[in-house]
Amino acid sequence: MDDTSFPVAGVVIAVVSSFINGSTFVLQKKGILRARKSGGTYLADCVWWCGTLAMIVGQIGNFLAYNVAPAVVVTPLGALGVLFGAILASWLLQEHLNLIGKLGCALCCCGSVVLIIHSPKSENITSRAELEERLMGPVFLVYISLVVLLLIILIGWLSPVHGKSNIMVYVGICSLLGSFTVPSSKGLGLAAQEAFGGTPTSDSRALYLFLGLLGILVVSILIQFTFINKALESFSSNMFEAIYYVTFTSCVILASAVLFREWTALGIVDCLGILCGFITVSVGVALLRISQEAKLAWSQTKAKED
Repeated sequence: MDDTSFPVAGVVIAVVSSFINGSTFVLQKKGILRARKSGGTYLADCVWWCGTLAMIVGQIGNFLAYNVAPAVVVTPLGALGVLFGAILASWLLQEHLNLIGKLGCALCCCGSVVLIIHSPKSENITSRAELEERLMGPVFLVYISLVVLLLIILIGWLSPVHGKSNIMVYVGICSLLGSFTVPSSKGLGLAAQEAFGGTPTSDSRALYLFLGLLGILVVSILIQFTFINKALESFSSNMFEAIYYVTFTSCVILASAVLFREWTALGIVDCLGILCGFITVSVGVALLRISQEAKLAWSQTKAKED
């Protein structure tokens, strides 16, 4: 009886969390606009803080859902948050996607679900020693080094110059940080069991691992939080949320595949499914970019006429 109730509970939690997460960017954007209108800072705006609180609650809900239901079931439900966010943005912010934008949003959601369904399934790691062995694997170290290099380029060079004009700069920063947050979140539970579980032989090493992962997780979340708000200051919330969901999901799948060495279990059907999902997502992102540029060009033309 319990075995059947757990997945249902996980799905219910994931659905509720998706709707909560879908409101976060909209509420934060609303707070930013209210603060801009009043001439103050959004840090003093109650609506912005409601969005921030919703983000925290939504992430806690996601964490609980992943612990009571398979990730392949929970993760696709995040697409519900993207669609809910688009509806909420049209009501609270009057951000209306044109036909091309709506089609792009739908393709992003569908492509992400296909990617998740055909992505390799995670192997269970049951010990801290096994986690350490995976974290120190040469392939994972090379991958993390490349991610760090890309983040340095994006944050140090591209963000100050192109951040406000190209949405992919901020999206790239926030999504690449998922390569750190997901392994850290998965590893914290294992490290905590040995660090605080009363096993003296491994307490100190596990404690250092726990503190290291916790520090990486906190820093990654804070940087993500900073650039999410920078993106919301310059771009519409529904467009940012759709592209961010796609790229973050893709980065998480890639990081998990590298860390858990899941690519060895991929079959030809899954490879074709991932390719189709990636093509669908790419077309969706391209349509959203076209929609954004068309809207910007229309606004500039209208401004010149006035």
